[in-house]
Amino acid sequence: MRTALVIGTGLVGTSAALALAGRGVHVHLVDHDPASARTAASLGAGSDEPPEGPVDLAIVAVPPAHTASVLAAAIRDKAARAFLDVASVKGGPRRELEALGVDLGPYIGSHPMAGKERSGPLAATADLFEGRPWVLTPTRDTDTEVLNLALELVALCRAVPVVMDADAHDRAVALVSHTPQLISSMVAARLEEADETAVRLCGQGIRDVTRIAASDPRMWVEILSANPGPVADVLAGVAADLDETVRALRGLQSADEGERATGTGAIEDVLRRGNAGRVRVPGKHGAAPASYETVAVLISDRPGELAGIFADAGRARVNIEDVRIEHATGQQAGLVQLMVEPSAAPALAAALEERGWSIRR
Repeated sequence: MRTALVIGTGLVGTSAALALAGRGVHVHLVDHDPASARTAASLGAGSDEPPEGPVDLAIVAVPPAHTASVLAAAIRDKAARAFLDVASVKGGPRRELEALGVDLGPYIGSHPMAGKERSGPLAATADLFEGRPWVLTPTRDTDTEVLNLALELVALCRAVPVVMDADAHDRAVALVSHTPQLISSMVAARLEEADETAVRLCGQGIRDVTRIAASDPRMWVEILSANPGPVADVLAGVAADLDETVRALRGLQSADEGERATGTGAIEDVLRRGNAGRVRVPGKHGAAPASYETVAVLISDRPGELAGIFADAGRARVNIEDVRIEHATGQQAGLVQLMVEPSAAPALAAALEERGWSIRR
């Protein structure tokens, strides 16, 4: 691939352009808002001048509601040898293209599983996709050359290719992406009218659950509008669990010993099913997060604290598998949670204590 055209210079489009431009591909940038394309160009993502002829690959990075129409126009204009979109849903755009009578030979659907709470070209980074799954949804009509160019794009962005059926992809992202967004927003919405004393008690748990609630509502309305059925199916299952959990909690309030026992069993069941599901979430090297042990270290809010902890862990010859920071509300301090292999945890805790760090057990 020597040349590419990126249509849509938001977060994903500009990030892909930055990755390609950084690896020697000549990228042209187009957006319905010329100022957005100019901004992306100023960041080093390519040129906002139109290409003189067909490019090797056109990447359509526009909202799902407009993906098919933009693709259809680009394909009919023969703007590239191959065409790819990065919309977060795949079945709908493909069916729209079929209905429009577009030749699907030069087209392949794709979805990089990466993003941020912020949108727009200024949020873009060349490493956005590194190590992340990038789904490709070829059809029986997709030309082999097109699939190869898509795989080259994924490789240049240092992502991990995953080939799936389009509708299977839409059901999958309904479960692992779209429903979590809605549930995060619903939990965060409970805080809007909450008493200030309750809000001040917010800890890492509520921060984890509500992190993605900061996402752009307009963007998510477009995404959810393109995948309503699968998301509704997942939410129906969640709603059934919620109804059962509410009944169980009411049972715990009962004076009847049998109802309390039933309620306890139901609560334990949903928590255990949550444990079982959480274990299936891939972690580093594909390992489950539960395979790591946490060493919690109290740190002050001063420059160099984190660097010092990592340096001392290195001296102890312990590899940090993951790290989280839990901030103390209203204080210039926090807990750094270092995730390590269980066998390494005692040695790390002892080494850090020896060097003056305060370990929280």
